[in-house]
Amino acid sequence: MTAPDLSIARLATDLKVALVFYTRLPLAHDGTIAGEDLARASWAAPVAGAVVGALAAVVYGVAHAWGLGPLPAAGLAVAATIALTGCLHEDGLADTVDAFGAGATPESRLAIMRDSRIGTFGACALIVSIGLRWAALASLTSPTRAAAALIAAHAAARAMPALLMWLTPPARPDGLSAAAGLPPSDSVAAAALLGLVALVFALGLGKGLIALVLLLVALGAVRQLALAKIGGQTGDVLGALEQVAEVLVLLVAARG
Repeated sequence: MTAPDLSIARLATDLKVALVFYTRLPLAHDGTIAGEDLARASWAAPVAGAVVGALAAVVYGVAHAWGLGPLPAAGLAVAATIALTGCLHEDGLADTVDAFGAGATPESRLAIMRDSRIGTFGACALIVSIGLRWAALASLTSPTRAAAALIAAHAAARAMPALLMWLTPPARPDGLSAAAGLPPSDSVAAAALLGLVALVFALGLGKGLIALVLLLVALGAVRQLALAKIGGQTGDVLGALEQVAEVLVLLVAARG
């Protein structure tokens, strides 16, 4: 077995790959990001998520300092996360719910996932996802609590796709998820550890553990549903899981 490359240059490249793929930040990257690059860099996805959460927290803080209340500040913060990620995971959620809700067979569901149009199921899923994130964030009322919740939610949620890829085979022989293949076990473990650290440090031990349990339940539920509906996971399913995880962490953060 080849030892993992833990050089500074390799880690820096992985982090850059994660930031380029998971965000719309203006970072230059030579060449095309291949599936194996993403699989190897999966450990850095929570770091990219923490960056997204931190930038959204800045937006919340500026809105609060400008005199806006928690509701518009939270709405602007959620909008910032959507803009920063280019709706990457929202697209996966909409496609997955459309496919699982309207498709009659695994083949038809996979075909729906590749259709760029959005259906009623997908539109409703987006409304629920954005609405719950907005409401949960608004209920925190404090820029400090909102910042902690945003960083925890975006970091921990981006650890989940690597776990699902590791536990579940691709549903189709082509596509980004299939090209990525099985992520290295050390990358998956590092992603999970970073997600856990974000939860505990941002939410505290009690809420962090509650969020962890809910995320594991969501992981198992999405895995079983994906296996039953399409025989495995796709990039869209990975995005849907990320969205579910974001919502769950923010709801835990909003819990009194």
